[in-house]
Amino acid sequence: MSTMTTSSPEAVKRFVENVQTDLRSLSMECKKKFPPVKEAAESGIVKIKTIAARNTDILAALKEHSSEVVQPFLMGCGTKEPKITQLCLAAIQRLMSHEVVSEAAAGNIINMLWQLMENGLEELKLLQTVLVLLTTNTVVHDEVLSKAIVLCFRLHFTKDNITNNTAAATVRQVVTVVFERMVAEDERYKGVEDQPPLVQGNSNRRSISTLRPSAKDAYMLFQDLCQLVNADAPYWLVGMTEMTRTFGLELLESVLNDFPGVFLQHQEFSFLLKERVCPLVIKLFSPNIKFRQGGGSTAPPSAPVEKPYFPICMRLLRVVSVLVKHYYSLLVTECEIFLSLLVKFLDGEKPQWLRAVAVESIHRLCAQPHLLRSFCQSYDMKPHSTKVFRDIVNALGSFIQSLFVTPSSGLLAPGSLNPISSSSQGGPGTGCAAGGTISAQAAFEYRGTWIPLVTVSVQGSVKATYLEMLDKVEPPSIPEGYALSVAFSALLDLVRGITSMIERELTEEEVEEEAEELSEGIPIGWTFLELCHCVLSGPRLVWEEMVNACWCGLLAALSLLLDASTDETATESILKAELTMASLCGRLGLVTPRDAFITAVCKASLPPHYALTVLSSSAACLSNKSKNIQCMRTLLNLAHCHGAVLGTSWQLVLATLQHLVWILGLKPGSGGALKPGRAVEGPSTVLTTAVMTDLPVISNILSRLFESSQYLDDVSLHHLINALCSLSLEAMEMAYGNNKEPSLFAVAKLLETGLVNMDRIEILWRPLTGHLLEVCQHPNSRMREWGAEALTSLIKAGLAYKHEPPLSQNQRLQLLLLNPLRELSDIVHPDIRQKQLESVLQILQSQGDSLGPGWPLVLGVIGAIQDGTTMCLQLIVVDVAGSFGLQNQELNISLTSIGLLWNISDYFFQRAEAIEQELNREEVLLERQAEEKGMALNRPFHPAPPFDCLWLCLYAKLGELCVDPRPAVRKSAGQTLFSTVTAHGALLQPPTWHTVVWKVLFHLLDSVRKSSTTADKEKIESGGGNILIHHSRDTAEKQWAETWVLTLAGVARIFNTRRRLLQSLGDFCKAWEVLLDHIQSAALSKNNEVSLAALKSFQEILQIVTPVKDSERLDALGMPALADPMSAPGPGRPLPRSDSLAERLARYDGMEQQLNLPLGDELEDSALWWAAWNTWYRTGIESTRPPGPAQRLAFVPSQPFLTALVQIFPALYQHIKTGFSMEDLGKLGVILHGAVSVPISSDASPFILPSYTEAVLTSLQEAVLTALDVLQKAICVGPENMQTMYPAIFQQLLRFVEFSCKPPQYGKLETKHVANAKYNQAEWVALNYVPFAERSLEVVVELYQKTACHKAVVSEKVLQNIIKTLRIPLGLKYACPSESTWKLAVSSLLKVLSVGLPVARQHASSGKFDTMWPELANAFEDFLFTKSTPPDNLSVQEFQKNESIDVEVVQLISTEILPFANFIPKEFVGQIMTMLNKGSIHSQSSSFTEAEIDIRLREQFSKACFETLLQFSFNSKAATPQEGYISRMALSVLLQRSQDVLRRYVEDERLSGRCPLPRQQVTEIIFVLKAISTLMDSLRKTQPENVDGNTWGQVIALYPTLVECITCSSSEVSSALKEALGPFKDFMQPPVTKVQNGES
Repeated sequence: MSTMTTSSPEAVKRFVENVQTDLRSLSMECKKKFPPVKEAAESGIVKIKTIAARNTDILAALKEHSSEVVQPFLMGCGTKEPKITQLCLAAIQRLMSHEVVSEAAAGNIINMLWQLMENGLEELKLLQTVLVLLTTNTVVHDEVLSKAIVLCFRLHFTKDNITNNTAAATVRQVVTVVFERMVAEDERYKGVEDQPPLVQGNSNRRSISTLRPSAKDAYMLFQDLCQLVNADAPYWLVGMTEMTRTFGLELLESVLNDFPGVFLQHQEFSFLLKERVCPLVIKLFSPNIKFRQGGGSTAPPSAPVEKPYFPICMRLLRVVSVLVKHYYSLLVTECEIFLSLLVKFLDGEKPQWLRAVAVESIHRLCAQPHLLRSFCQSYDMKPHSTKVFRDIVNALGSFIQSLFVTPSSGLLAPGSLNPISSSSQGGPGTGCAAGGTISAQAAFEYRGTWIPLVTVSVQGSVKATYLEMLDKVEPPSIPEGYALSVAFSALLDLVRGITSMIERELTEEEVEEEAEELSEGIPIGWTFLELCHCVLSGPRLVWEEMVNACWCGLLAALSLLLDASTDETATESILKAELTMASLCGRLGLVTPRDAFITAVCKASLPPHYALTVLSSSAACLSNKSKNIQCMRTLLNLAHCHGAVLGTSWQLVLATLQHLVWILGLKPGSGGALKPGRAVEGPSTVLTTAVMTDLPVISNILSRLFESSQYLDDVSLHHLINALCSLSLEAMEMAYGNNKEPSLFAVAKLLETGLVNMDRIEILWRPLTGHLLEVCQHPNSRMREWGAEALTSLIKAGLAYKHEPPLSQNQRLQLLLLNPLRELSDIVHPDIRQKQLESVLQILQSQGDSLGPGWPLVLGVIGAIQDGTTMCLQLIVVDVAGSFGLQNQELNISLTSIGLLWNISDYFFQRAEAIEQELNREEVLLERQAEEKGMALNRPFHPAPPFDCLWLCLYAKLGELCVDPRPAVRKSAGQTLFSTVTAHGALLQPPTWHTVVWKVLFHLLDSVRKSSTTADKEKIESGGGNILIHHSRDTAEKQWAETWVLTLAGVARIFNTRRRLLQSLGDFCKAWEVLLDHIQSAALSKNNEVSLAALKSFQEILQIVTPVKDSERLDALGMPALADPMSAPGPGRPLPRSDSLAERLARYDGMEQQLNLPLGDELEDSALWWAAWNTWYRTGIESTRPPGPAQRLAFVPSQPFLTALVQIFPALYQHIKTGFSMEDLGKLGVILHGAVSVPISSDASPFILPSYTEAVLTSLQEAVLTALDVLQKAICVGPENMQTMYPAIFQQLLRFVEFSCKPPQYGKLETKHVANAKYNQAEWVALNYVPFAERSLEVVVELYQKTACHKAVVSEKVLQNIIKTLRIPLGLKYACPSESTWKLAVSSLLKVLSVGLPVARQHASSGKFDTMWPELANAFEDFLFTKSTPPDNLSVQEFQKNESIDVEVVQLISTEILPFANFIPKEFVGQIMTMLNKGSIHSQSSSFTEAEIDIRLREQFSKACFETLLQFSFNSKAATPQEGYISRMALSVLLQRSQDVLRRYVEDERLSGRCPLPRQQVTEIIFVLKAISTLMDSLRKTQPENVDGNTWGQVIALYPTLVECITCSSSEVSSALKEALGPFKDFMQPPVTKVQNGES
């Protein structure tokens, strides 16, 4: 092993000479003082000469005799003379470095060094010697080695600093050497490993007999390090005297970090890790786990271990980092514990430094995506394991949130905006900006909390600050913003790591899949399921789980940071993280998280008060901040680069871009590109100049975005078109009924997208042009103009494009392109007609020669413009047109034929008189002919007049088309039928209406209902010719639902507008019942769209006014006409009627003269209303009934549906109130309760629920309270017998009040609390019932104040029920879900009692209130002595405020209850007295600190109790024995208590010696003494006969106890005692001679 340089002959010769020289020097030094040493040295010289002469391999021979060679030097060291010792040690080192020391000699050397160490000599030299001995060779093993190591350890704990540090370094090196030897040994034996070890140990894994020598040393050393850190005696390192934990932990960490192979390959070492290191770490963590920042001060000082200690804690976290990093696979369970602890250390209650160090440790983990993936696989994906990965992310998020919510005391106050200069931070660029101004520091600001952003680490590398402070003993102060900055970096590293890892693997997987498909294709015989399973296998599951586990926490934290960020770079990083996450979710097909991230960016893109859902055209002045622009650029980037994975999120992105365009005032130019408009006409925005310079850039990016749609695949393109169409529909909705500038964004972008995708125009032509045709019909001229511009530009571009094959050979495509041009003929607006003709002209000029088969179509367009006036009036026309409608070869023919039927009806109407005369003349002729032949006249609908028959034929044809299998035909025919009936129905004779109602309308309703309920639920893949179907219409069932809605609304509207006419027909009641039945079955259909529409129709027919007398008729008839505004036809919008109000009035007038309405009208009317009530009740009961335990949850009604249902009641009630009974009220109650209990589906919750912190009622809750309010007001003015309903209303309201503490269940449905529902994907979300319950309580109080004296209210024990309900929140007090609840409950109780108690006293004799008193006593008891503890963070001011509430309750007792004791049950008064007595004793909570005790003892409350007791103790006017009894009872109790307190005090004072007693006991005794002096004053003023003998006895008995207190040490007690003893002199008098019966 020795190197060449030392073994060359010259070197050996020189070495031998040097040794001899050393011996000679030694001999010289010892000549006089130490003759034995001198002799030994001289014989040593002889020995060496002999060896050198005799042997060829001199070094080996020297090693053999090394014990003798070393001996003189050892003896020299034994002299303890400094000079000699130094000489000897140098010589020994020389021998060692030439490796001529044998094992025995080494042992002797170590023993000698040990003696020197114990004598404290040459310490640095000793260390040097040990190091040389152990590093140059491997002869030292076992006990000798352990002794050498112990020696270094001992020198580490000397008084000398230099020695200590040198020893520490030596120990570290020696420990490393021991393990390096083991690694080398393993290398040597690598090939031999297959053979079993020579010594077979027993099966116990602890046995180390199987280990080789170096391994055994390493094992023993490591085991002892664990022992020492655990403060146990070592097994091997014998002779250790002291050791510090910090040093031990550092050694453990370095071994674990540098030699992972040792622990992973040797099971003995793995065992040590599991059995020793992990439990040790967990044990040492315990003070940190238990410690709470606030509560730490109450622990007794005798247990100093309990407080977290920075050096140990920080080193433990370092050890944990190493364990998790290297040994994760070995220690899965233990790592779970460590990681959970790490998460716990982020709690707000932990010390600031602990949180900082924990955050640094977590940052280390976050930078290792593969490790995170292992966490996810080992924990999150196992069924019953902790969700560690999710917890880490969530903890980081909560940690960041907590920093903003409560700026912690350890940091600088958030108000002091003095960023730390860059020198103290050590990071460049943190302090000053380029201009030298400090204000530009990167920081976060949120709701007034300002936190600076500190440079923590370079991207992706983790450099901890506090985990490296190995020299600090005291916890360092953490600069403001440090913890947040580390957490922020950790989040960004986490996102960066996970996304890059998954995306890399995804790309690899996709490449592999493509290769496999090319090579083999899909194996034959695979089922679809197997294929799916194959796709979802392995890695993809892990990726999805990782994203699912972390996205909620990430999104919450990133959104908050984005909100708070004031720095462009930070904002950019956050947006980049959100963007990469969104894209990753898109690639993995995780829709919800993808949409959530995109929504977050969208929200941030718009100014803060700009609602995403509504395009408010009167936007306030916006200063579009640079942050919004930054977000907007990110959004554009997302759409541009990741358009293919957006899918349904295009809707969100485009909606946001539309708002942006709107805010920036961009207007569409040619080809649909958006340019900055001249003056912004739309919103009155004030744009900053900075934004104005960005405008061209942004409009440019927008155009590029839609140009890039040509690179999307077909499915993604469909998503884009779909989203644009629905945006455009919204814009159309907005533009109805106002003349403001409409949003043309969607139309412009549809045009742009169409133009760049001309090569595959077929797949998007139908949805594109279909929508643009709708736009062309819009009443807003600007909107129409652009619709037509876009449509004609597309047609012209389509015809001009070089298609493959060319259009001349592709007739179908040419007709497809020209078709929309023909359909424009159906639109009546002149501007559209002009545009249509212009484009026809341009087409003829440019492509006329190549039109070919398109010519007839073009000619048809020109022909349609001529006015077709010559129409045949025979029924044949109607019939032919109808038959064309029913053919099912070509949809467009059917739609055109429906248009023709509409034109025919218009023609009939315009030429009504002429046609009618003509038909009547014809009729006369026909009848005559029929008579002559002796036959009946054979004509459809015969008894009706001929003109009416013509109309009936038309209606019947349209009715057939309304149930056509094609949805488009149904929709078109339905709109046409109801429009014609509404517009032209006035021409019919009243009897004909009977046929219309029964044969046309009800027949149609029946057919539609039947078809809807049996329709197919299978999803329809896109229709013929690649028509794209919107998801809300993608099944036959959904398409029929639309038809049902349209039909029901149409029939209801006719019933409403023609009510007077229909009522005269005789069987109106029956028709009404049938209509109600249809409404009910629609309302109960399991389809949200249909059920809501049914309720709207219900509301519509209930807004009818009953037929009235002439005097009132004008305004009455005005109602229905004005109830539906005129606007263009469309689903759910009333269709226009041509007959004006005046015409209809005239018509109704004429009718009324013909039919004098019978007097039985009112009766019939009430029957109609009761029928409506029954329908409403059945609908309500069915829809709000929760599913049974066995039922699968099929359908939960939506909030808008329930709201509409409840809103119907008030209107309905006005008509049925005269007969409204208790039973009906009960039915109503069931429905209201059921409706409020229904949960919300989590998808809808963001739109319905206010955020959890706002106390707002949902519209359903408001409607429920309104319904009860209407009832209560009606009862108030109604007859006497109605007032029995009050108790029932109270009962209903009180049930709602209970919701504040016990929310209602909806069947067995699992619901999540709204606060958690945002991120945990609960299927159903329960509402926040607190505001609703509190509002109900306010209503109860108001109502009770009005009705307390009512007979029914008294006899039904309403007061008792109110108290019973209020007892729940009063008893819970601090445990209430919301603090406001119990405060409101107290104030309500006080208000109710102030009204109710006088009533209760008045009725005392009747016994109606007997059960109320105990309930009241319990309520007081539960509230005043609550079992719930106040929260720790309750401030002193809050506490005093709460105490003043308690005092108010006592005041109520003293003013409203005790003065009237003779009207109140004895037991109750007894309970009150006991309570006052208990209250007047200081009842303090044990958890307060000394400083707070004064305030938190509830002194004011005790005082109030006591004064009340006294007040009723001496009542000279004891009018009744009852009162006297109360006084005596109160007094006796009081005196008894004083006696107890005094005695206890005297005893405690005696026992405590010189220690002062606790503050609360002193306060209590002072209070009692003051009470005694007050009592003595009262006794002096009272007539002696008012005080009974027992009382005197008790008073006198106090005296000796008082005297005993004189020895007390407290000055406060002494002065109070003086006041208490003084008054006794007034009662002292000489003894009376004769005593009889206790009276003199």
